[in-house]
Amino acid sequence: MKFLIFLSDFIMPLMIFYIVAYGMLMKRPIYDDFITGAKDGLKTVVGIMPTLIGLMTAVGVLRASGFLDFLGQAVSVVTDRLCIPAPVMPVFIVKMFSSSAATGLVLDIFKEYGTDSPIGLITSIMMSCTETIFYTMSVYFMAAKVKKTRYTLAGAMLTTVVGLLVSVVLTAWMLN
Repeated sequence: MKFLIFLSDFIMPLMIFYIVAYGMLMKRPIYDDFITGAKDGLKTVVGIMPTLIGLMTAVGVLRASGFLDFLGQAVSVVTDRLCIPAPVMPVFIVKMFSSSAATGLVLDIFKEYGTDSPIGLITSIMMSCTETIFYTMSVYFMAAKVKKTRYTLAGAMLTTVVGLLVSVVLTAWMLN
């Protein structure tokens, strides 16, 4: 274990050294390639910025208005039968749009219910096995200029629901 901790301290410096050494070995203009990559990255950031601002604003408005709590209570008729607590649903919904906004909701759950409570455990596991679907799709598809997403949204939604259900099952298994 100490070896892994020692190794983790040097992973990034070794990676940078490897890239620079490989570039020198291949006789590439390393600095020029770096500047070109940085310019392309900046163009990508500028291109996706309106989408990111829109997503963050929408999540902030939904959270501040109380709509997410209302939605969590509205779907509790179905989720109670699946043993999914109502306070988890706003986190589940927001996580599809913004991981940082969902983290804020997770902290609220931890304050109210505790980290080791069933709701806290379900939330923790769910956060680690679900994806920010709409954020990821908007960023990557806009950057790659993809117009037709085909089955990406359906597949991502399915796996996110499965992640939620698995978090409930794992929590029940851990507590028994």
